[in-house]
Amino acid sequence: MTPTTPLLSAEGLKVAFPGRRGDAPARAVDGVDLDIRPGEIVALVGESGCGKTTLARSLLGLVPPTSGRVTFDGQPLDHTSRALKAYRKRVQLVLQDPSGSLNPRHTVYDAVAEGLRIHGYAGDERAAVAGALSRAGLRPPERFFLRYPHELSGGQRQRVVIAGALVLEPELVVADEPVASLDASVRGEILALLLRLRDELGLSALVVTHDLGLAWNIADRVAVMYLGRIVETGEVEQILTAPRHPYTRALLSVLPEAGTEPVVLTGEPPDPSRVPSGCRFHARCQVLASGEAERAGVAEACRTEELPVLAGGGRTQVACHWATATAAAHS
Repeated sequence: MTPTTPLLSAEGLKVAFPGRRGDAPARAVDGVDLDIRPGEIVALVGESGCGKTTLARSLLGLVPPTSGRVTFDGQPLDHTSRALKAYRKRVQLVLQDPSGSLNPRHTVYDAVAEGLRIHGYAGDERAAVAGALSRAGLRPPERFFLRYPHELSGGQRQRVVIAGALVLEPELVVADEPVASLDASVRGEILALLLRLRDELGLSALVVTHDLGLAWNIADRVAVMYLGRIVETGEVEQILTAPRHPYTRALLSVLPEAGTEPVVLTGEPPDPSRVPSGCRFHARCQVLASGEAERAGVAEACRTEELPVLAGGGRTQVACHWATATAAAHS
């Protein structure tokens, strides 16, 4: 049974960046509640520019929130240098591009040992590096100690990056598009590795991705983000087999296994410095465009009434006037 007490929580989190030449600030994260429980993998899904990477960076303490707060293990995140250093021993980042995140002049051993040296590890460094490489699937680990990144395959480089995160024995990893740069044949191996680490080490993870197919394969829970807000969240099977938000439906429709006509959204996501009134998705919404929202009696609400921030817990929730009205009509 997964414990219900969150390991990591965002409460009312907002991150805004100053506008250029007096423009309105860009509301990259605009009110997010999100919980990640011990041993749970949560997928944060959305198009490029929706705010998911900024949210992940704020959860890591790399971007201070404009308002709201992050708590870890029940304690508010302190943004002093000393507190962040201790925090990052417990929460590690796995970047998208292993080639860009590994120093080409450093051996595999040095790349993995770097975190230990930063944090003043007093134990057996060689044994810790070997153990991390082994857990990341590079065996025997000693064979990789003196290799350089250019001597490795893309999958091996990503395993080195994962080993570098694991060497400090964190409780949670934030993986930003962890398989986006890998061949299809290697993607499954890395996803299987993340699942095995969760099962063997009790590791929690936030996986940031634009790919709902990846979420299906790895996540316990999914949070769909659009223009700075989470618009639908819940257990992965519930969200991906019976999506309620038109945006989630559109994202799912383009998967090869969807079996439906792809929904082509009109236009680009709005500028985060000019968030539209009402539902922030309404200008691109296929349900509003088709007249279904009008028939449900919510078209005006879609255009003018803002939706509440979804709670951060595990229950299924949706921020959509039409989905709420439809559910009420069928209850």
